[in-house]
Amino acid sequence: MALTSVLFYASFAYDLVRTDYTKLFTLYIALFFLFYKLIQVNKDNFKFLVVLAIIFRVVFLFAIPNLSQDFYRFIWDGRMIIQGFNPYLYTPESFININIFPIAQAQELYNGMGELNGSHFTNYPPIKQLVFMIAALLSGKSIIGSAIVFRIFILAADIGTLYFGKKLLERLNLPTHNIFWYLLNPLIIIELSGNLHFEGIMIFFLVWSLYLLHSGKWKWAAIVFALSISVKLIPLLFLPLFFKYFIQHRFTKSDVATSKPLRNDIINLTGFYAIVVLTTLLLFTPFFSSEFINNYTKTVALWFSDFEFNASIYYIARSIGYAITGYNEIAIIGKFIPLITIISVLGFTFLRKNNGVQKLIISMLFVTTVYYFTSTTIHPWYITILVFLSVFTNYKFPIVWSLMLVISYFAYANNYNENLWLITIEYAVVFSVFIYEVFIVPRKQKIA
Repeated sequence: MALTSVLFYASFAYDLVRTDYTKLFTLYIALFFLFYKLIQVNKDNFKFLVVLAIIFRVVFLFAIPNLSQDFYRFIWDGRMIIQGFNPYLYTPESFININIFPIAQAQELYNGMGELNGSHFTNYPPIKQLVFMIAALLSGKSIIGSAIVFRIFILAADIGTLYFGKKLLERLNLPTHNIFWYLLNPLIIIELSGNLHFEGIMIFFLVWSLYLLHSGKWKWAAIVFALSISVKLIPLLFLPLFFKYFIQHRFTKSDVATSKPLRNDIINLTGFYAIVVLTTLLLFTPFFSSEFINNYTKTVALWFSDFEFNASIYYIARSIGYAITGYNEIAIIGKFIPLITIISVLGFTFLRKNNGVQKLIISMLFVTTVYYFTSTTIHPWYITILVFLSVFTNYKFPIVWSLMLVISYFAYANNYNENLWLITIEYAVVFSVFIYEVFIVPRKQKIA
């Protein structure tokens, strides 16, 4: 099974055209089956699974990503920094349209990233920009060289996730082999190591932060949490959830006996938030300007008002909008997504006892799930955070979702034209498993 997986990953990396959906689908399903069987058969052979996780990633080392164009923009941003430009202040299109080429291979990189990417300002946070810059320094004018540097960083992050993930699972008295539901998942390997998405680095800092928090080192946890935000902004959703962890996690019988004041907990909570905010702002400081704020917020807003891909509840709302007005009402519907997300975050902050790291992780899982269920755009790599968080829970719907996401790749073979019947199948399965695990299983357990 291990050798077969290596061969299939090699085929995925070096012998797959994104428009060949039949081959893509077949390889993905086969790899998912092998992934499940490898863990099932070898869950007690931890070292063997570690070796496989590394080998499967190394297979992609010299490959050009075949399912994503984003890495061309990564290279562009890194080379812009090396040339002394602030990448947040210029779009690639603004140079290309007037035949100015500020970096090596500018036209080739622009063609690779596509007009859509090239027409918008970058929204990649500063830690990602640091990696882009390092790749530009080390690889010179080599596109494949940059891809290799990116992969080394992502591989190192996955090894770090393995290290701290295993330690945290041990601390929570959970099976250590659970970490391989993330590390050996084909979605994680293909989209992160293969297509060079940086969610893996964000997840590394997140699990490191959670481990530090569980160890009582909340100040260091805050700094590392800020690093996670500075890779991808999604952990910002989790900040309010720490409220009850700091305010209520201390209220045990022993604490009551020693009369520990609430004031200390509030001071610690305030300190945690202050460190996270200040560290994040400090990391953005080299790029800061009024133009940066304007450009960055505009680009982030596009994900709520312009972009559509592989959505679920949003597509239902969109169809209702079409039926009523005859137009695509994304500009209106998109305004409700942040509102729904804020309400869910507040609900899980104040209505749930997040007084332990595992409970905190479960709240993170549900908050992110609500956000993605209502989003206008769900690219496959977005779900990697859900797969990771599920490792510390009994929920398997993110694993099922990581399987069903293969359906979304159909659009790649059809010039990004989606088949809504296929998307309906995808989410019918995902929502069914979600409803079963979240609502039906607890009822059965109460009856039992």
